[in-house]
Amino acid sequence: MKDVRPRLKGKKLKAFQHLTKKERRILVVGDLHCPFDLDGYLKFVVDTYEKWNCNQILMIGDAIDNHYASFHPTDPDGYGGGEELDRAIKRLSRYRDAFKKICDKKVDVLIGNHDRLIMRRAFDSNIPARWIKSYNEVLGTDWNWCERVVYDDVQYTHGEGGTARTRAKNDLMSSVGGHIHTQAYVENLVGRKYRIFAMQTGCGVDASSYAAAYAKNFKRQAIGCGVVLGGHTAINIMMPLGKPKPKPGVVL
Repeated sequence: MKDVRPRLKGKKLKAFQHLTKKERRILVVGDLHCPFDLDGYLKFVVDTYEKWNCNQILMIGDAIDNHYASFHPTDPDGYGGGEELDRAIKRLSRYRDAFKKICDKKVDVLIGNHDRLIMRRAFDSNIPARWIKSYNEVLGTDWNWCERVVYDDVQYTHGEGGTARTRAKNDLMSSVGGHIHTQAYVENLVGRKYRIFAMQTGCGVDASSYAAAYAKNFKRQAIGCGVVLGGHTAINIMMPLGKPKPKPGVVL
């Protein structure tokens, strides 16, 4: 029996052709900070991947939090190092398994400042790098961990060196970044001889977790992800959220 396809006309046909044309369509997953990622964020990014007919996945960095190893003050009532790592691996495995089901290509993961905390601790303790296991070995993933990657003349970095807007202006190159949890935007920068864009992806961090307490008196986290179509178009996709549920004794 032959495949049956709906007969589309007009705008519906154009929309179908736009969503199915052969080009790279990247889902950009925001900072997770596992095990402190937001419940429901995984479903949100998988739904976004399918809705926009994406064919590649890139994680913008800070896949794990490593709160216990932070150079800043840590919560004395928080998880110990072993427990936090176990919880992070468990939470991250959900993304690994879900992404395998929907995407044939290897996932790119940009190494964020929280991801590299253990490496920095080892470096400060004069421990040679060869003693340290790879991210994939520790976390049970099979991803491509990297500092920077370029697809279709668009550069993707975690964002420690400045906002996507700043990087795009400095490098005169379309740029996508994470790192700043309260920002999610796309800005087109147009000159006489070029047109580029800058996108901050937002994040998937649970604002109620103790690891996010640093921001409790600031703006709320921008929960979302990004989609980059063929290197020419960037789109912010924001996750619908209800009102935050305050914990006893906490004023939001």
